[in-house]
Amino acid sequence: MNSPSSESIAVEAVDLVKRFGDFTAVDGISFAVPAGTVLGMLGPNGAGKTTAVRMMTTLSTPTSGTARINGHDVREDPDGVRRSMGLTGQAATVDELLTGRENMRMVGGLYGIGRRALKQRTEQLLAQFSLSDAGDKTVREYSGGMRRRIDLAVSLLAAPPVLFLDEPTTGLDPHSRNELWEVLRGLVDAGTTLVLTTQYLEEADQLADRIVVIDTGKIIAEGTPLELKTQAGAASLVATVTHAADLPAARGLLARVSDEVFVDEHARALTLPAGGLADLTRVAALLDESGIAVDDLGLSRPSLDDVFLSLTGHRAQHATDTADEPQGADA
Repeated sequence: MNSPSSESIAVEAVDLVKRFGDFTAVDGISFAVPAGTVLGMLGPNGAGKTTAVRMMTTLSTPTSGTARINGHDVREDPDGVRRSMGLTGQAATVDELLTGRENMRMVGGLYGIGRRALKQRTEQLLAQFSLSDAGDKTVREYSGGMRRRIDLAVSLLAAPPVLFLDEPTTGLDPHSRNELWEVLRGLVDAGTTLVLTTQYLEEADQLADRIVVIDTGKIIAEGTPLELKTQAGAASLVATVTHAADLPAARGLLARVSDEVFVDEHARALTLPAGGLADLTRVAALLDESGIAVDDLGLSRPSLDDVFLSLTGHRAQHATDTADEPQGADA
């Protein structure tokens, strides 16, 4: 795979390190994010994801190393970094006593956006995030999904080319999560670069062009979702027979394809390593010729959860408390 040119890099971390006393929260991570793509930073609670984002967004000073956002160095040009990016943290930062529109006007004023342009931008974003009808309600009346959307809308007021999203869907119900995913896809289609931290494996799989897996402050793997799944092992072929009584005969047939056939009697499923579509076609023919009825037949790749387990020795955690910096850490 060819490396993107430096002109196309929107976010770059270079040997970022953050220590708090004897504790190393981030231990020399490096990566580059091409403009207009999504990087997923995947890791369990306490892995160092939030600390890394805080350094890249100038909220925390690196112990060593640096990061560049849209060409601006976090050490040498923090103001340029802040002008080039937006940040949506783990918890909504809008004022819940103000309405959605009032929050937009307040933050837009801090950005120095002119009154006419701010009004136009506010209505555009409220419509984009399906919040126009709720714009004059106080944020405390919003649902969890609506709060995340208004927080994201506020972060986009200045139309930043780069957006950092730290655990954006934590605490949302599945419907609200899917809605937010659609909004994020739309932002990327419009050219925004996203850096997304998440503990949700499905979220990284759905949104990220590339993923860096972080554990104990270090990057332990990186690649596309498909590349990472391939690291966890080959694809499997899964056949689910209609009648449990056919399992022994089906196992005998599938043994012609592989000597490793796993039978799950409860699920009426047979699983074997698969080299690809040729094996799928062969198994389908064998079962069809034998007259064995099948409910489902297909190839199954390892999930990102399988990847996580193979890399770290434990499953990904879905904790709600995702802070990975000690209290009182510098900001």
